[in-house]
Order: sequence, then structure tokens, then C-alpha cells
Amino acid sequence: MTEDWENGGFGIYIHWPFCTAKCPYCDFNSHVRSNINQKQWLKAYLNEIKRVSEKTSNRILNSVFFGGGTPSLIEPSIIGDVLNEIQKHWKTKNNFEVTLEANPGSVDAKNFKAYKEAGVNRTSMGIQSLNTKDLKALGRTHTVEEALAAFEIARQNFKAVSFDLIYARQNQNISQWEKELSLALSLEASHMSLYQLTIEQGTAFGDRYNRGLLKGLPNDDTSADMYDLTLSLCEDRGLVSYEVSNYAHQGYESIHNLIYWRYGDYIGIGPGAHGRITIDGKKYATETVLSPEAWLKKVECDGSGESNSVVLTDQQQAAEFVMMGLRLKEGINYQRFKNLSGSTFSKTKLNFLKDLNLIKEKDGYIATTNSGRKVLNSVLTELLN
Repeated sequence: MTEDWENGGFGIYIHWPFCTAKCPYCDFNSHVRSNINQKQWLKAYLNEIKRVSEKTSNRILNSVFFGGGTPSLIEPSIIGDVLNEIQKHWKTKNNFEVTLEANPGSVDAKNFKAYKEAGVNRTSMGIQSLNTKDLKALGRTHTVEEALAAFEIARQNFKAVSFDLIYARQNQNISQWEKELSLALSLEASHMSLYQLTIEQGTAFGDRYNRGLLKGLPNDDTSADMYDLTLSLCEDRGLVSYEVSNYAHQGYESIHNLIYWRYGDYIGIGPGAHGRITIDGKKYATETVLSPEAWLKKVECDGSGESNSVVLTDQQQAAEFVMMGLRLKEGINYQRFKNLSGSTFSKTKLNFLKDLNLIKEKDGYIATTNSGRKVLNSVLTELLN
């Protein structure tokens, strides 16, 4: 009998927690360290791979994602050793995807060929802006010229290249974003992740915002107009908005991220990595220790970097399925929701949201409209409460 997670697939996420500098908007589990023993980290990763494979080795693996932090600081030989160990324990799909997040600086780009030889076939580049002044404001250490040069090197080495841009930045107007996005689209990337700047508590930007020092942020109406412009320009160039913030040519969607959004199973390895894994019919939410040093010590002393593992109830699984799946243009399968939750959505709520043109139903799927995606949290609140 097919298990629910098989509708979404199976992936492995490996977290590298180190960066050369902490960006002021970043709330990811990233740290700056002067000395990193990469061989020690390799040993810990290999031990974790062996541990988590014990109950999942009969599966076929769709993807591996090296995230961070800045994984392009990892020596290519380490990446190769990790991938070799993974393929000892799992069979892989014919379209097996291996993504490495990369900093678009010249030093990182020099390693792209070696990463390809190690087994990486897709890279996601944190370019973030094509404006020199804004790169500095965002705390990025690369220049626009370095980013463009690194993108070309990446395209020569990997069959799939994505890059990130942040918009709705300080003092940015719609015409400036249109010009910048048009330049980005002229590079003809197969995939782009385009995010509105979000001010997260616990970051340097969050602290400045709380003190009234983060000036020039666009209002909600301007941000919404920027979203509409982004959607229009990308789709004019054949990049489909397959997820709220992700655009791709057909066949170049992120296989790994689709596992999250389609509510598949994924293993999280490394400091602060989360996982969702089904064992003996029960879906577990897993967490790992946040501190890099504490995670290493826990793996070495306890044989596991996991800090928590809890069984999710049917209702929790159904809610997560909806929260992730409605981010996708394809939406969620209604029968799958009923199988997970043992219940149905309120017809009154569905009709209310349809009347507002926030959702649509077709062929057994419920999906958000373009208008609905802009107020996705409100749609979710209405459906799930």
C-alpha cells in the first residue's frame, strides 16, 4: 500500500552552518568562525547518514540539498565523500537532483567545476541584488560584476542554475525593480527565487526596525504591486510561478523544494536541520541541536545530532500539508487532505474564499489564485480555523 509521503517524494537536507559574514536580514542558523575542521564535519555527516539510513534504506532518493550558511565554503572533496556515502545507502531516481547553495563570489566560483565532478548538478546562487548600493546595504560581500561572472561559470558547469533576488528593499520603487528584474531575466536562468524583503526578529534588520532606524521600506500596496509586476515579467519570459516566490521554465522546478511543498519525507542533517520522516506508518517531526559545536559533540558522544523527535497527529499532518501545498500553483489534492485529516473543509468557507477570488477548485484540487497568494496567511487562517 502506498504511504502518503510517496506523493511528495524523499530527500535529504544537509546543513552547513558557516558563513564568512552574517547578513543583517538573515534569520537562518548561520555562524561566523575563523577555524573550521572540515574533516571533523565530514566524519559527523557520514555518521549521521549511516544512522538515518537504517530505517529508510529501502527508499529511492529524489534529491540532496546542501544548504546553509554558505555550503560553497565546503571543500569539493568533502561534498564528494558525502554524496558517495549517501549513494551507498539509497538508490536514486533517474533525475536525481543534487543542489548546492553558493555564494556568487569569485573564490566560490573557482570551485564550480570541482563541485560538478563531485556530483552536484544544480546550484542556487544567493545574488540577492543587481544594484551595488543595495548589495552593501544587504551585507553582501560580492559585487554585481562578480555575481554576473559567477553565474556564467555556474551555467557552464551545471545543468540547472537558480539565483535569488530580494525586492521591496529600502528606498526601492517599482520602476527600479522593473529595471533590475528585466536585467536578471535577460540572463536567461532556468529558475529564479524572488523574495520580498522580510524583517525578521532576532536579526540586525529586526533590531534596526524596532528602533525606528530601518527607513524607506515600501508600504503593503507597493509591495503587492511589485509582486504583480514580478509575476507578469517572469511569465512573459516563460518562467512559470509554480510557487509563491519561485519561477521556473518547465522541467526546471526545484525537485528538492517540491518535496517540502508536496509534503513528502525529508531527512535533516546538521545543526538546526528539521526533518519529516514516516516510520511504521507514523510521521515524525525531527529537530537537531542549533549550535554547531554542540551538534558536533552530540554526534560524536551520543551517536546522533537529533534533539527532538515527535509523532505528528493526523490533524497536524493535514494542517502542514495545506500550509505547504497552497504555496504551489497546482494546489492540494482534496482527497489526500481527507485521507490525512479524516474530515473535509467547510463548504461555507470554500465558497466564501471562491467568491472573493482567492481560491479555485478543479479536477479534485484546491489552489490559491494569484490574488489568494498575496494574502496566503489569511486564506490559511480561514480554511484551517
